[in-house]
Amino acid sequence: MILKRNGSEPSVKAPAEWFTGNVRIDPLHQPAEPSRFSAASVTFEPGARTAWHTHPLGQMLYVTAGCGWTQCGDEPRQEIRAGDVVWCPPGHRHWHGATATTAMTHIAVQEALDGKIVDWMEKVSDAEYLGE
Repeated sequence: MILKRNGSEPSVKAPAEWFTGNVRIDPLHQPAEPSRFSAASVTFEPGARTAWHTHPLGQMLYVTAGCGWTQCGDEPRQEIRAGDVVWCPPGHRHWHGATATTAMTHIAVQEALDGKIVDWMEKVSDAEYLGE
């Protein structure tokens, strides 16, 4: 067993090329063979969100605090709150983040396929983000 103590790994600022706004990533698990899953706690300040992206084997989001939005493809944007669980199927284009006025934190869990966990795409426009 490996026990990682809270605070034993530093928080990192999310890369600007994949995120809009202030986003903090706290690593929880990085895969070591033969494991393929990784996990992180991600905190989005109001207005912050991911770019559009897909995951080759899907992604599970567990919202731990606040209120956010997520959207999959051309489906309507959905509100997500603490306690909600979101499953993004393999290869489905989606984004997620805080609402315009409320921060949101989720734990993201995803598996790697041939070492890759995500394919990043274009940023979510303000109109897409606001559901206009």
